[in-house]
Amino acid sequence: MLRAAWRGFVLAVVSLPLAVLSFTLTAVSIALVPLGVGLFTTPWVLTGVRAFADRRRLLAAEWAGIRITSAYRPVPQGANPWTRTFAMLRDPATWRDLRWLPVDMTAGFLTALLPAVLVLYPLEGFALAAGLWRTMMDGTRGAYWYGFVPVSDQASALGAGVLGVVLLFLAHRYAVSAFQAHFRLTRALLTPTESELSERVRVLTETRRDAVDTSAAELRRIERDLHDGAQARLVAMGMDLGTIEALMDRDPERAKQLLAQARRSSADALAELRDLVRGIHPPVLAERGLGDAVRALALRLPVPCEVTVDLAGRAQAPVESAAYFAASEVLTNAVKHSGADRIWVDVHHAEGRLRVSVTDDGKGGAVVAAGSGLTGVERRLGTFDGVLAVSSPAGGPTMVTMEIPCELS
Repeated sequence: MLRAAWRGFVLAVVSLPLAVLSFTLTAVSIALVPLGVGLFTTPWVLTGVRAFADRRRLLAAEWAGIRITSAYRPVPQGANPWTRTFAMLRDPATWRDLRWLPVDMTAGFLTALLPAVLVLYPLEGFALAAGLWRTMMDGTRGAYWYGFVPVSDQASALGAGVLGVVLLFLAHRYAVSAFQAHFRLTRALLTPTESELSERVRVLTETRRDAVDTSAAELRRIERDLHDGAQARLVAMGMDLGTIEALMDRDPERAKQLLAQARRSSADALAELRDLVRGIHPPVLAERGLGDAVRALALRLPVPCEVTVDLAGRAQAPVESAAYFAASEVLTNAVKHSGADRIWVDVHHAEGRLRVSVTDDGKGGAVVAAGSGLTGVERRLGTFDGVLAVSSPAGGPTMVTMEIPCELS
């Protein structure tokens, strides 16, 4: 009871000014979008609102055992202000937060404060019954009202004390329930609707189907590479060795030539197998992690590439693999199509997201369209609920940002 009262009081005192400030800043920022100022301020303000709502979700779980689902769509951090602003404004979760703020300022404030009132208000009744009613009545005309009890003498003060006992009993019985009512109200306003959850299921189904299609295509590629490359060379080596065996006694010189050819074929087959393995899962990625794997990629590029890595740990292997091959595809596109003289790669982890940015000083004009390599990158990232943002005005520079939600070990 006392814990619920204290927590409710702190929640009411702290959350009311924050809710008023968040709602006011959001309304002003959105109103300034047509003037252009809001394009820069709205993403920051809405990020603060989301942090405020997520904090309330956390308190609901810790203080009341009430789980409130968070279903924000990923926001491309590397995109231009226009894209970020309207990506957040198109998210139904944004408007759900904005509907919650006015309610939290009114009904939410009252339900948070109610447990403290139920616990503290009886103390005034006890003070009246103890004889302090004379002090409280100084300067007042008529009776001093405590609840519905008019206090004008000691007898009525004792009645106020009895009411205080009743209120204290109610506080003992209902303070915790009143405190939980605040978070049940929050859950009712912040929980995603069925249509949003259905949309989420649809997106996950599509990304899973894309992942299956990508995996099947990758298996076909591996089979084709083995059949046309290493397997063909191994078959030729077998035929050469059979010929060498027949020529060993009759034509030793010819046998030596075929042996040298077989040795070269074995070296070529080994190199092709290594390239194939590197294409499935590079050894440096498994052994050294994403940062060193991207550095190794950069060293093999014909264009000077500067890599910056800031990772405090390692992501799960599937996430690292997706980020590596996505970065590899973007770097390949930059070398082939941008005409860039220099490329910069930044790999870091912040706010629960692994972020890889590839920037080049080329001619620009890169778009995510059917048939482009960036479409495949977008599908690969979508499997992990990741996002791809491309900023590539004509004349350059081009900046491609890839984000995957994850935690580092």
